[in-house]
Amino acid sequence: MAEALDAAKTDKLKARASYVGAAINVVQTLIKIGFGILGQSAALIADGIHSLSDLLSDLLVIIAVRLGSREADHDHPYGHRRFETIATVILGGSLIAIGGAIVWSVMERMADPEHLPVPNVLSMAVAAVSILINEWLYQYTKRIAKKTRSKLLLANAWHQRSDAVSSLVVLFGIGAVMMGYPLADGIAAVVVALMVAKIGLNLVFESIKELVDTSLPPALVAEIRTAIHAIDGVEGIHLLRTRQMGEDALIDAHIVVDPRITVSEGHMIGDIVRDDLIRRFDDVMDVLVHVDPEDDESLQEQSRPLSRGEVQRLLDIYLVEFKTAIEDFRIHYLDGQIEVEVILPFALSEQLEAIKKQCKLMCVEVKKIDNVFVFFKV
Repeated sequence: MAEALDAAKTDKLKARASYVGAAINVVQTLIKIGFGILGQSAALIADGIHSLSDLLSDLLVIIAVRLGSREADHDHPYGHRRFETIATVILGGSLIAIGGAIVWSVMERMADPEHLPVPNVLSMAVAAVSILINEWLYQYTKRIAKKTRSKLLLANAWHQRSDAVSSLVVLFGIGAVMMGYPLADGIAAVVVALMVAKIGLNLVFESIKELVDTSLPPALVAEIRTAIHAIDGVEGIHLLRTRQMGEDALIDAHIVVDPRITVSEGHMIGDIVRDDLIRRFDDVMDVLVHVDPEDDESLQEQSRPLSRGEVQRLLDIYLVEFKTAIEDFRIHYLDGQIEVEVILPFALSEQLEAIKKQCKLMCVEVKKIDNVFVFFKV
């Protein structure tokens, strides 16, 4: 289980990682594009644009973290974590556009290979240094992403890693050009651009899955189901639904309890389910528990059941001789039928046969009532 962090510390770590990444990517963007122009390397220029996209992603993360960290309010009762998801979609879309633009530009230049520029050894040195810097930045960002359970930050970390890989492609491309393969630099630029576009597609698809409330991974859902079943008082579970919101998970569950326990005991079991899931699973932010007396998932639609007021009026009619003595009654709605428990003072136990006769008559004439049980209170 990951180390638990409070919201303020989590947001501070996210912001720090983003600011560090932004500062490094500003420097890398200027150096790569500048030396790419001086060193006549299309691949290094493309890699510089990749670093620029890293910078844009850092800025998006900073904005998203600020918006997403705001507390829940009247208009956003579940909080603002989806701002991070929306930012990820924007980031992914921008990467796809950047990758496509690079491919288009390079393909136009490669159509005239005789006039392709030849990169120099300085471009190779810049690419080599960039590999080391981005690999460090990847490890740093990934460590904070895991600590804060931030998918957006983890995506940004992989974005940094892709920059290191793209610089490696650039290094080989420039080396191949210097060894007599003039198209290698352009091919390397295309490879880098395709890598950028692929990362963008992955970010967009994963974020869209979250925005349309895709369920948590099946293995995790099975683990959650097992945890609920293990709680004392839970006799069954159905309609288990899960969804993701930023780094947080939300769960809706219908649990089955003994139908004859009190409302307060059923509520207590539901609270235990909620608290246990939040404690055991780091990603779970909130759990909505619906308590059922039976598994009604497969039950066909029934006609409207009798309300408590209607049952009260029926008791007044069929037990008219005893209605002023009725201390209380309980209703159980089971299998589409109703069971009624009537509580009378012990003094009326001598009239049990007359009471039983009226109760049987009510069950015969009122089809929605299956049974009437009479209890005498001492």
